[in-house]
Amino acid sequence: MVQLRASLMGMITGRGAVAEYDYIIIGAGSAGCVLADRLSADTRNRVLVLETGGSDRHFWVKVPLGYAFAYTDPRISVQCKTEADPGLAGRYNSWPRGQVVGGCSSINAMAYMRGLPHDFDDWEKAGAQGWGWATVSNLYDSREAKGQDNSTGPIHISDLSHEMHPFSQLFLKAAAEAGWPVLDDLNTAQAGLGRYQSTVWKGRRWSAADAFLRPALQRKNLRLETRAKAQRIEIEAGEAKAVIYRQHGRLVRARARREVILSAGAVHSPQLLQLSGIGPGAVLQAQGIAVHNARAEVGRGLQDHLAITYSFAAYPKTLNATLGVSYWRFLSGLRYLATRRGPLCVPVNQVGGYISSNAQALPDTQIYCNPMVYTYGPKGPTVPRESGYILSAQPCRPTSRGEIRITSPIADDQPGIWPNSLATDEDCANVIRAGRLLQRLAKSDTLMQARRAPIGPDLLALDEDELLADFRARASTVFHPSCTCRMGADPARSVLDQRLRVHGMRRLRVVDASAFPNITSGNTNAPTMMLAARAAALILEDNR
Repeated sequence: MVQLRASLMGMITGRGAVAEYDYIIIGAGSAGCVLADRLSADTRNRVLVLETGGSDRHFWVKVPLGYAFAYTDPRISVQCKTEADPGLAGRYNSWPRGQVVGGCSSINAMAYMRGLPHDFDDWEKAGAQGWGWATVSNLYDSREAKGQDNSTGPIHISDLSHEMHPFSQLFLKAAAEAGWPVLDDLNTAQAGLGRYQSTVWKGRRWSAADAFLRPALQRKNLRLETRAKAQRIEIEAGEAKAVIYRQHGRLVRARARREVILSAGAVHSPQLLQLSGIGPGAVLQAQGIAVHNARAEVGRGLQDHLAITYSFAAYPKTLNATLGVSYWRFLSGLRYLATRRGPLCVPVNQVGGYISSNAQALPDTQIYCNPMVYTYGPKGPTVPRESGYILSAQPCRPTSRGEIRITSPIADDQPGIWPNSLATDEDCANVIRAGRLLQRLAKSDTLMQARRAPIGPDLLALDEDELLADFRARASTVFHPSCTCRMGADPARSVLDQRLRVHGMRRLRVVDASAFPNITSGNTNAPTMMLAARAAALILEDNR
């Protein structure tokens, strides 16, 4: 390992002068794009953003329904593989991570869900002072632009109900029959079902790159380097001094005058900390990495959302009657190209929301309803022509925690992912309650009349033990990994302080979903961008 480091340094120092920046941001994803915009707004700051992937100018990135192709496209996403997960019957899962400008905001399903007030109040209880609902709700308000309500934030959030398939109205009717509130706005911090709002603008995906990075790149003090894979952060005397990255087969060293900010996501941020000598000492030493900061919690505390999906053949026509038939699919494509309207402008999930499985408790389950059935194969999704619909549920706040750790000292090697799903009795009980909620919805008069037959396991025939067993056998990630560099007051039980600084380090922060003390109740894109907006204010304040 000493010889390898010496060789690397020889390659780097042979390139001449080292570029200097005030801030170096590693990752142009949901958080990194926000940081780039806010930190470069003061033109005295020189800001460098390093992105492992390339341009986001791909057709299926921009088309909202193209999500089904974007997140499996190896040109713009990397398929991280988990280790065998005992809680999921020993199965391996694939976790796609965006390796493209915009990161996961360029490949996600575009549902915009803030999370619930108690999510953020729990952050404060975990030691992340200043991150309670009273603070973050104002941050959300200041960043969002919603339809016709005269808000002017950079994040465009669209109500696409006028483009949704008519079958989606049946989901809302069924929710009312199940005794659940039907909401006009799912981000009002209430339980109930409604139509999902999406980060879509004028018929196209509106990613963090569209909202923040692309406008900011007009400033001369902001530089974006793509195809730039960070190898490690250079540490001297407890300070982050520089970043070594590989680009086009060559190693480059960039120095940070003020701070290095790691925004590589919940999988790759802990990996890069560990590669840089910050993490569990035994893990680092096993890979021949010098320990700069023996921080045991780096990579630990991993949380993710898991969802179970049930499919049904339907009597009424659903989207399958359009997108499952070549002729109508072709016309839908032409319509989208000409007008940016029609079924291709609406993301995959149309109706959903938060529901409590106990009338006296806080919402604990997120529901997704889709007016189409489909299957996935090696070449992407297959949509049959026979009409059908999907009901899905995810327990919102799992208590099980997994771990991410390096298994190689090489940055190009993916880290090991141990999800440790369903490791607590509480999580298993929540799975059963989530299944009961779906049964309640599926048994509504409206959906019973629409249902022709189950496709796959029959949800209505499963008892509690069978609901849990089916979840173990078939549930999959909803692509929300978080908490692997979490904030907290106790350095022995967390990685970051409440200002997102790595405990025991200077000039080094982590700003992305890995910083969450615990996972939020819903989709994580909105809270990640919110977190980055507040982080930027803290960074500027600390460096004033």
